[in-house]
Amino acid sequence: MTLNSEIILKTQSLAKSVSLENKQLNLLQGIDLSVYQGDTVAIVGSSGSGKTTLLSLLAGLDLPSQGEVYLKGKPLHQLNEEERSQVRADHVGFIFQQFLLVNSLTALENIMLPAELANNVSAKSEALNLLAQVGLSERANHFPAQLSGGEQQRVAIARAFITKPDILFADEPTGNLDINTSIHIADLLFDLNRRFNTTLVLVTHDLSLAKRCQRSVEMKEGRLSDNLTISQNNEQETSLTHRSVTA
Repeated sequence: MTLNSEIILKTQSLAKSVSLENKQLNLLQGIDLSVYQGDTVAIVGSSGSGKTTLLSLLAGLDLPSQGEVYLKGKPLHQLNEEERSQVRADHVGFIFQQFLLVNSLTALENIMLPAELANNVSAKSEALNLLAQVGLSERANHFPAQLSGGEQQRVAIARAFITKPDILFADEPTGNLDINTSIHIADLLFDLNRRFNTTLVLVTHDLSLAKRCQRSVEMKEGRLSDNLTISQNNEQETSLTHRSVTA
């Protein structure tokens, strides 16, 4: 967080439950979270702790059962799917563990796609520039099946940045990659994040990746842990104040 930065993402008493065999299963309970413009925040926790469920609610991909979530001041919990989709188109980028590239499109076309959907007349030139930034200029006309896992994730990162999103959500962005490739992908992700001044919220099992974020929060059984810390880039940790996150 920088001085005088605004809150870009905020939740209040956020909860999510589903019905399973006539029983109510509480996936998330009482989530209060504030993320400031320019923050890099990691959400960590064991499998089944609610990390991905929380990310879906923060990004407006799903609606909470209770509580409120605001993205760029928009009350996502009050919007219909079409309205939430417009908020995502205007402000959000995504990176997924599975890459989710369109197999019938080349690397260049995959990167261009979000910009074209936004009617950006400079889509091709901007995509070519991003391809160069992720070191894949020579792969512009290759299809996903012709790329390695690391190359596919680099394409996915470039695609996420082409709309210059205010906030980027990443779900296990290095989860399908080997250690060396994971390090290179993380370097690229944080480098582009600084260049574009994007807010980053990522879900990860990788504590070394989480430590590269300014702040980490831990999910335990659907709640934010009381024992929260800020992980500075110099790996010195200090207590996370309740002004940023309240469990």
